[in-house]
Amino acid sequence: MARKTGSHAEITGPLIRQAALRLFARSGFAAVSMRQIAAEVGVQAGALYLYTPDKQTLLFELLRDHMVSLLDAWADIPKGDDPQKQLENFTRFHIRFNLERPEAVFISYMELRNLNAANFASIARLRNQYEAELEQILCDGHANGRFKVPDTRLSTKAIIAMLTGVTNWYREDGRLSQERVERLYWNMVRRAVGG
Repeated sequence: MARKTGSHAEITGPLIRQAALRLFARSGFAAVSMRQIAAEVGVQAGALYLYTPDKQTLLFELLRDHMVSLLDAWADIPKGDDPQKQLENFTRFHIRFNLERPEAVFISYMELRNLNAANFASIARLRNQYEAELEQILCDGHANGRFKVPDTRLSTKAIIAMLTGVTNWYREDGRLSQERVERLYWNMVRRAVGG
């Protein structure tokens, strides 16, 4: 029997993805077997193949869904007309979104190298699309004189790296509240672009 008694596709599928995410973040993609994922969920290893053809596809879908969720959530944020306000909104959004998903962020950076060429290209397109959102804000701010950035592409990558780094050290019960972290990072970003 491939499916655990009482399991349902709409329940088991998400449980498999959550287990894979946790295990990939904790042990690394290469070290995790499909058998370990199945054990974590409480199903037989063969049952996993009802939900995904292989481990590569599972990793790709986790990374893709993370990026699609990020882009969709950013699309729903009011932007405003002023590049400085747009940049503040982007800064706060990026921190909030990623702090709620530290494991997804971790594997999005650490396990990207384990994707095959076609899957890597697909994720790279989504990442470029997100980066283009920030780069456009920087270009608009540079064009109207609000920002002083000699290279908007480099500034885009530096800002995203800085903001994403928060997931490595932030703790809810730590010294700084999330609101304070957002405020401090916004001030650093603003100064970095001469805004």
